[in-house]
Amino acid sequence: MTAVTSVGAAALTPEQREAFDRDGYLMIRGALDADEIKRCSDALDRVYELEKEAGRLSPEGAMHRLDAVTSCPELAFLLNHPRTFHYVWSILGWNFHVYHSHVDKHPPIAGKRPFRFEWHQDGGRQNRETETEPRPRLSVKLAYFFTDLSAEGRGNTKIVPGSHKWNRIDGPPRRDMEWPDPEGAIEVTGNAGDVMFFDRRIWHARSDNYSDLTRKVAFFGFTPRWIRARDLVDDLPNQPWWNDLDPVQQQLLGGHMPTGDHGWGHYPKETPLYNWLAERDLLDPSYPPLRP
Repeated sequence: MTAVTSVGAAALTPEQREAFDRDGYLMIRGALDADEIKRCSDALDRVYELEKEAGRLSPEGAMHRLDAVTSCPELAFLLNHPRTFHYVWSILGWNFHVYHSHVDKHPPIAGKRPFRFEWHQDGGRQNRETETEPRPRLSVKLAYFFTDLSAEGRGNTKIVPGSHKWNRIDGPPRRDMEWPDPEGAIEVTGNAGDVMFFDRRIWHARSDNYSDLTRKVAFFGFTPRWIRARDLVDDLPNQPWWNDLDPVQQQLLGGHMPTGDHGWGHYPKETPLYNWLAERDLLDPSYPPLRP
């Protein structure tokens, strides 16, 4: 199979950008069709069995596996899916890659787990070591739903809309101390095939799955190429599936990444996504990340 780049050919509208800047997230409804959902769901099931055999599941039987495409090459088409990818380049421009990704499978759990305060912003040390108020965006994420999460209580992600502009929230002195969710918190619901696009700074947490369904999701984090990958895979071009990817997909996984200034995007015409956007007149001099 040879992949063909088919990036969504329309930037977000000013109204969509305004909503994303205000709320910190947008929902993309019906992004995947039934065949795509099944392909992804089956891929997660395959990897889940490997992780189970290796003893790498949580005590509740949950899987959280980094390197989504390396562990599930079947998911490579999600990197620049035509119904989702324009959300990413509309915000970040052309000079970015996937720096972090993971696939998760959470079966139902019986009984209540011990309390743990899980609310956080993505980025880890980035949040301790940047001094601005609010912190810089730095990255955005796409979260693909492969199972029906249209009701609460299915392990849904919880968020506080608009909280990406907050550097802190109130929390307990210890993570194991019972504490209420932040004011304004909601559980994000969606059907299989829906996608959540969100700013990595939004305060969020995963809820427990007390339903009779198994939650299956994949997350892809996109960041400027001058922030290097958290997902470290040696010798990517020698992976058996590498040549099945198109140039934009290879860029997103760290290919086309020379050292020095070249790797930081100082030479746009050497970057596949820049050329793809330029050929379609999708660069925008009024928006800094998309300036020609």
